[in-house]
Amino acid sequence: MDPIYVFGHKNPDTDSVVSAMAYAALNNALGNNDYVAARLGHINDETAFILERFGFEPPVYMTTVRTQVRDIEYDTPPTLSSGVAVSRAWEALRENVRLSAVPVTDEQGRLFGLVTAGGIAEKDMESIQHPAIESVPVFNLLSALEGLIINDDSDVFNCISGDVVIALPCCNGEVRGIREGSVVICGHQEDVVELALEKGASCVILCQTELAEKYRGISSRTCIIATPCDAYRAARMIYQAIPVGRIAELKNIVHFQLDDYIDDVRDAVLQSRFRSYPVLDEKQKVVGTLSRYHLIRPRRKRVVLVDHNERAQSVQGLEQAEILAIIDHHRLADVQTGNPVFMRNEPVGSTTTIVATMYQERGLMPSPRLAGLMAAAILSDTVMFKSPTCTSHDRRIADRLARIAGVDLEQLGKEIFSQGTSVDKSVEELLATDFKEFHIAGHALGIGQITCLDVESVLARLPELLPAMEKMKRDRGYDMQLLMLTDVLREGTELIFLGDEDVIRMAFNAGEVRANHVFLPGVVSRKKQIVPALSLLWG
Repeated sequence: MDPIYVFGHKNPDTDSVVSAMAYAALNNALGNNDYVAARLGHINDETAFILERFGFEPPVYMTTVRTQVRDIEYDTPPTLSSGVAVSRAWEALRENVRLSAVPVTDEQGRLFGLVTAGGIAEKDMESIQHPAIESVPVFNLLSALEGLIINDDSDVFNCISGDVVIALPCCNGEVRGIREGSVVICGHQEDVVELALEKGASCVILCQTELAEKYRGISSRTCIIATPCDAYRAARMIYQAIPVGRIAELKNIVHFQLDDYIDDVRDAVLQSRFRSYPVLDEKQKVVGTLSRYHLIRPRRKRVVLVDHNERAQSVQGLEQAEILAIIDHHRLADVQTGNPVFMRNEPVGSTTTIVATMYQERGLMPSPRLAGLMAAAILSDTVMFKSPTCTSHDRRIADRLARIAGVDLEQLGKEIFSQGTSVDKSVEELLATDFKEFHIAGHALGIGQITCLDVESVLARLPELLPAMEKMKRDRGYDMQLLMLTDVLREGTELIFLGDEDVIRMAFNAGEVRANHVFLPGVVSRKKQIVPALSLLWG
């Protein structure tokens, strides 16, 4: 079964990562073993500390959910070695009428060429004008003719070459065409066999005759093969014994990788004339073929969104995915779905609180390690219960999780926020910390948030931060860019901004606004305080 990916927003914070992990664990524990927690960016220092503190690895990293070749039900025909007889390729094409080509591989399983019914037919027609074979392996010939060599065991034959002659007598009884190196097909014609041996034919094929018993065990430089096929079938099957690699298409083969995106594949297919395209894995081995009809209704990736419901904050290619559920505690935004989905949106301080409540509703207790992780996420997102988004329900759930985990919430909170943000990080990494993009009444803005106990160390890097913010603002076309430095001890935020200073002053009733930054007492929540204030101002 294909996995169901659970992920939070871009530039994930602790709540985004942990709620995805907890929701996936909940569904897997209830028997739905297809859920996989994921993240849409690199984890920050705080989240890394919490994961390590409770013994968890970060979720898998995803950059897109665009539909890929691996998501579609491509054909998986048998892949043939280049040395296999053409007859085997023909059987594969006949057994599956939907197949238009069979991949041919080298000894390592990598793509060598493609064999088609048209290619086999073309070779068959050429054999009428030029009845000859060259270096056909004896094993292939025996397989195609269902025959066996009746020479003495000491006679060794590897390959057969020569002009193919069906030994039929002329009006005067003379048999023509037999010469040294010929491949002679005959029936119960002892004189023909003797003549072929005398002239040094490369091979004599005895069709449905008891003469095989007479010549059994003979030592000769001519390979003698007995077959149950009649002369006509033997003549045709000789060409079916040719190694398939010799008639395969080898040049200008259009192929695709499992990770290729269907949009790109569709464009390439429309510009080519082929009916079938090999599919290769990361080791360049052939895993199947796809045709145009596979691209009509491709299977989409299945996803669950947690801690966001806004397209700008979500993964690339979300419009191509099938959204199964949304678990969030933010305002309703612009994510649209093609079908009804499970939606749970509650006015609490943390998405992890909602997920923990779902554990409770289903009568399932998280493990002590997972409970500790979830308690830490609630503490992080509610800023140790100081955020205006925090509710009494957050406190009750966090208390319950802490008891399961055997941790002290106050001590855990101090451990979390004492991590702060490393002053060794680049300004680009600082700006990307818990960064979200918003569109409000025609205004585009980006807001990052760093919650720590030592705001001054980050504020000291203002001369570096402002040029980087200006570049990001210009490159992404923002009307305004903000960076919140939330101080847990002072219970407020030092707001660094680029944009209209009057907007900041009016939206937050700010007093002293210094060069591109201002302290906002009591402001710790982007969702509950920053965004609503700007929305109110801009209408």
